[in-house]
Amino acid sequence: MNKINLSDFAPIIDIQNNIIFANNGNVVLCYEGILPEVYSLSEKDLEDLHGVWFQALKSLPTGSVVHKQDIYLKKSYSAELLPNTTFLEKATHDHFQGRLFMEHRCYLFFILTKNKALNNPKYVNPFRKISKGIPQEIDDNLKRFISSVSDSVSYINNSRKMSFLPLGAAEIQSLSNSFFNGFQNGFDTDMLLDKSNIQVGDNYFDALAINSERCFGETVQSSKINERFTSDDFIFHQGFIDGLGLTLNENHMVNQIFYLDDKQKWRKLLDNKIEELQKSSNFGSQNKVVLGKIQHILDQINADDTSRIIRGHLNVIYWAKEAGELAQIASKVKTKFKELDITPYYPRGEERKNYVLNSYCCFSSNFSNADLYVTDLKHALCLLINNTNYKSDPTGIIFNDREHNIPVLKDVWDEKKKRIKARNFAIFAPTGEGKSFLANNILRQYFESGVRLVIIDLGGSYTKFAKLYPENYIVLRYESGKNLGINPFYISNSKDITPERLEDLSMFLFELFGSDLKVTKTQSVSVKKILRHYYSNVSEKHSLDSFYRFIESNQKDLLPKLKIHPDYFNTVNFLHVMSEYVGDGLYSFLFEISEDQTYKIEDKRLIVFELDEVKDNKEVLSVMLKLIKSAIQRTIWKNPAEKGIILFDEFAKQLKFENVLESVEFYYQAIRKQNGAIGIILQSINQLPNNSTSASILENTQVIYSLHNEKGYNELAKRLNLSSHDLNQLKSIRNNLSGVRKYTEMFIKIGKESNVFRLEVPREVYAAYLTDGFENEEIMKLYEKHQDMEKAITEYSSKKIKI
Repeated sequence: MNKINLSDFAPIIDIQNNIIFANNGNVVLCYEGILPEVYSLSEKDLEDLHGVWFQALKSLPTGSVVHKQDIYLKKSYSAELLPNTTFLEKATHDHFQGRLFMEHRCYLFFILTKNKALNNPKYVNPFRKISKGIPQEIDDNLKRFISSVSDSVSYINNSRKMSFLPLGAAEIQSLSNSFFNGFQNGFDTDMLLDKSNIQVGDNYFDALAINSERCFGETVQSSKINERFTSDDFIFHQGFIDGLGLTLNENHMVNQIFYLDDKQKWRKLLDNKIEELQKSSNFGSQNKVVLGKIQHILDQINADDTSRIIRGHLNVIYWAKEAGELAQIASKVKTKFKELDITPYYPRGEERKNYVLNSYCCFSSNFSNADLYVTDLKHALCLLINNTNYKSDPTGIIFNDREHNIPVLKDVWDEKKKRIKARNFAIFAPTGEGKSFLANNILRQYFESGVRLVIIDLGGSYTKFAKLYPENYIVLRYESGKNLGINPFYISNSKDITPERLEDLSMFLFELFGSDLKVTKTQSVSVKKILRHYYSNVSEKHSLDSFYRFIESNQKDLLPKLKIHPDYFNTVNFLHVMSEYVGDGLYSFLFEISEDQTYKIEDKRLIVFELDEVKDNKEVLSVMLKLIKSAIQRTIWKNPAEKGIILFDEFAKQLKFENVLESVEFYYQAIRKQNGAIGIILQSINQLPNNSTSASILENTQVIYSLHNEKGYNELAKRLNLSSHDLNQLKSIRNNLSGVRKYTEMFIKIGKESNVFRLEVPREVYAAYLTDGFENEEIMKLYEKHQDMEKAITEYSSKKIKI
């Protein structure tokens, strides 16, 4: 039995920046990779990445070794990064704490070897001849190598699809210790290498490899069909060997090693191999198959001037606590290889030891010809894994990844505007697919992070979640024949009469007046003059009724006194139209107040306007939206530094009326000056009329959420200019509303980045977001009993557990 103790046989004699000087004379440049998210890449993306790798590596010096190492470790999710203060935050934190997932780390090593010919004997014990060497000086040869590697890495990083960052000395040492400790933390251990087992600490190791041309099937390619998400009407792609990555769900590492050889030398070697096989091809069908494969490789090399001959080695090293588990993992790995028409080699004894030890970056130049396949670089690069786990932003809204259902934070606010210029968002989903549930989830997290919310709701979907914050919310509900308590004309003192306030009031009057003609500058100036004159002469009880009476009683000399031409302000017309809103007019009840009640909302951070009763009345709804706009401008937008969101729920019902769309467009224009965002919720994008106003709204909406829609997504893709892969992602959405882990899936696009995410929530959060049905009624009864929403939800949730 061989036993290796790293403290006695240190393979590294020096580390300078990201450069290892190894005891065997090798110099290794070390990088960590940041790869695209799994499922985010289209077929073309995967082809492009293949091209990037080829351009980056093809010009490296002859004799270089490139080693890409992807390490996958079973880990328990630590919820320490999740907020953990409020009732629902604590429930979410506890729900996901300790959940199992696969952690992925990607490393890229460039090795300059002492053995330039890269010819090694069959077995090399990297520790046998190890000596306490002297750190190699950075000579001209090494400088050229470093420069060449630097160019390669820069080329990859410029692709913007992935980036590789230099590893620091501490990270390199930690990675080295982890490798020889069998990826176990908290202690140092020995590697026990005997013919039947490789044991490191508590873990047993084994390996499968691609070490010869005969391992390959007919073809390799940059991508393959992802059977899990592909359906009859669309094809979802994944990288060629992605099945050996995140989805394997076992502790393992994938090592892809390329020896960049001299083209002419290996052309001769292949010629010799073909000659030998031609002589023996009559002695077995296997020889004929290998002859065909090598002939094909040689033909490709001869036909393509850009080809670069390499020798390659791919292995999957896997480990488990029990030696008996290794066979099950091997079976999984073999199945993945079989799907690719690849037959892996199963090393035993000395060979297995060799493969495990030489998968350490300082030793990866030790493989012999018998361990390596010969091919073109383009062919070998199909065997790279080019994706990783979903990426969490430092802050954001919590969703879940599609692989392990662990929390992923997505920064959909984007303070520094790295991904989006406008943070407005839209949610698309048919009835019953959970759009209010999703909106509750987004808004609740925004609210708890300090963002002020204004919800204009026609369905009563947010009252329950608002009741969790009794000190911070107010619901202003429209009831037939009553007003909302908003008086746009109210001022607390004369200092309120600012140019901005007069502009807002004049716009309010023009919108109320409902003129189909575009407001001219002369008309605007006229109304502002009249308003100033009104406030100068009327000292109290300002209101629309008061303003109307003022114009009515002064109509004879008002325009001459203010030097306004009658063409610029039609007094008779104005009094006639506005008579509907004052005195005994049909809609006078909307303005029947003298004191403004908006002070009630000034210190509230969650304001819900419930307009359910008015959704079918064009005139009243239109006036309500104007009044709400007036209140928002005078309270919420007073502080531009404060983050705020205005959400239009059941937006389609509001859009039945022409002037509503223009009214909403105003918000989109005005929000640019504020630190805020507008959100709209629609059942279908077709509910937005196909006109310039809608186009403007969509152009300023750069965060898109779409839930499952059995009618399809073609119109959504067309109106939003989605890519073909965006459409494939949409079509791949699957919900799981049964079993232990219930979740819905949604497509999220932030600027140009898109992927499918899941939404899984703990029972307390689920209860808070419910908007209808028997369960909702049960919770509301408990709320009536306790007058405390947190107590109601806790009692309801504990009942559900007992059942």
